[in-house]
Amino acid sequence: MNFIIITSFLIFSIVFFFARRRTTRIEDAREREFWEREKRANFIRRKSLDGLNYIHIPEELLNMKPSSTTDALNTSIKDLNDLSEYQIVNLTGYTNTDLKLEYGTANITILSEFDLHYTNLVTLLQKLAEQLYENNEYELAAATLEFAVSTGTDVSQSYYLLADIYQQTGAPEKIADLIKHAQNVNSLMKDTIVQRLTEDYQ
Repeated sequence: MNFIIITSFLIFSIVFFFARRRTTRIEDAREREFWEREKRANFIRRKSLDGLNYIHIPEELLNMKPSSTTDALNTSIKDLNDLSEYQIVNLTGYTNTDLKLEYGTANITILSEFDLHYTNLVTLLQKLAEQLYENNEYELAAATLEFAVSTGTDVSQSYYLLADIYQQTGAPEKIADLIKHAQNVNSLMKDTIVQRLTEDYQ
């Protein structure tokens, strides 16, 4: 009996040892690859940003006139107009190393600003849509969320609220297109969003 226990323990120890070595080699290789990419990125010269997919907030959202309004809703619309003065780019899913390799190290600060403006945009759009929804402005809320989705937002609640509106307004067939948009999200949230839309709204 002791022999079986000792043998099993030895086999387990050997398997664990080789599995650990393999994991360590993989981690070391990934770390080396990261630092090699980072080193290359730091020597990339500045490139033109003209080809970026700049986001422009639609005039119909900037000039929306809800039939019922609140101070909070008016503030959100004003904030949206203020934000429209900035350059906005969705860089979700890209690391600083990715951006430096693609556009040059000298552009990393301005690219970070573009992405920060995008984060502020999708956060504000979700807030605005919720306020519109609470004021029974379903059409404006849907338009706000549809714009957010068109930009590739990974704010999950934007998808779920839009799906709720589609169901409540008799347009559940639009959820299929919403799922297609979610499948193109460049974020770790993609699978979660798609799964919930598929399970809860189909």
